[in-house]
Amino acid sequence: MKSLRNPHRKPTHPGTVLREDVLPALEMSQIEFAKRLGVSRLSVSELLLEKRGLSVEMATRLGKLLNTTPESWLRMQEALDLWEVRQQPEKFAAIKPISAAA
Repeated sequence: MKSLRNPHRKPTHPGTVLREDVLPALEMSQIEFAKRLGVSRLSVSELLLEKRGLSVEMATRLGKLLNTTPESWLRMQEALDLWEVRQQPEKFAAIKPISAAA
């Protein structure tokens, strides 16, 4: 299935969605959000400020708290991670595909 997202545009960090959409809609502070997730305020703060990527564990916590799926959060992080890697093609230029004859 082809994505409707522009491949040249940087995907949205999951922390941005939490900061801009989720927390305001819940009218919840970072401290309360961290308590409900069972993590430190620093962990939440770094995620919201995009200083940290979303782990599988955090995605699971978010899914349970927000009644969503961990997969939906992980897809956001995966799209961002892949986009960032693709911005540095020179890192992988020396890797040659294995041919069928090899």
